[in-house]
Amino acid sequence: MNAVPLPVPDAWLPNAARLDRPDTLVRREPFPFLVAHGLLPEEARAALDRDFPRYAGAGFFPYDAADCGPAVAALIARLTAPEFAGRIGQLLGIEDLARYPVLVTLCRSLNRRHGTIHTDSRSKIATALLYLNPQWPDTSDGCLRFLERGDDIEALIAPELKPLYGEFAVFKRSECSFHGHLPYEGERRVIQIAWVVSEEAKARKTQRGRTSRLLKRLFGAIDRRLGARRGKNAAHRD
Repeated sequence: MNAVPLPVPDAWLPNAARLDRPDTLVRREPFPFLVAHGLLPEEARAALDRDFPRYAGAGFFPYDAADCGPAVAALIARLTAPEFAGRIGQLLGIEDLARYPVLVTLCRSLNRRHGTIHTDSRSKIATALLYLNPQWPDTSDGCLRFLERGDDIEALIAPELKPLYGEFAVFKRSECSFHGHLPYEGERRVIQIAWVVSEEAKARKTQRGRTSRLLKRLFGAIDRRLGARRGKNAAHRD
């Protein structure tokens, strides 16, 4: 994946130095997490908008280069590069993060079932989220929240993050790495990078994601109805 040649100017792609801006928030308690702004330059916006996949269903789906244009493929290659993982590991206190397999999933839209409070599964070491929405309504719905506990979406430990172009968050998975967002239905573009414990875990999650994509193509309307009434403090196990 990291050997993909760059079809766009290198200056359009994020680098580890962008994580060191003075407005980057880094916390180690109650679990290690980072929130960074302006990870992507304005010059790349049009190309990434053009090349982002247009999935038929809602939710996260495993990365497939055939779904994406060259700008998104180049961006994913940069986000999964050892240099980028290394700097994230340094900031969050994760030794040699780059040695772990990387699972990439993408989301274009959600329904109200998504975003319930969870910690991520034990097979994940860390998870990064890069948002690409060109705009966001004047609402907290759908905005990422890092939380003090798993039963209260209002128990924020940092300001919520709107899923706007270039906004970036990453956290170390732990038994208390609670996060989620208020129910939202609509377009919410995000690239998720997860460093996982093994190639077996990556393969298992990839297959589960592919099966989910097929089922959502067939039963998307049912999926929307199932989540339409979920409570704001709903939680799940990843």
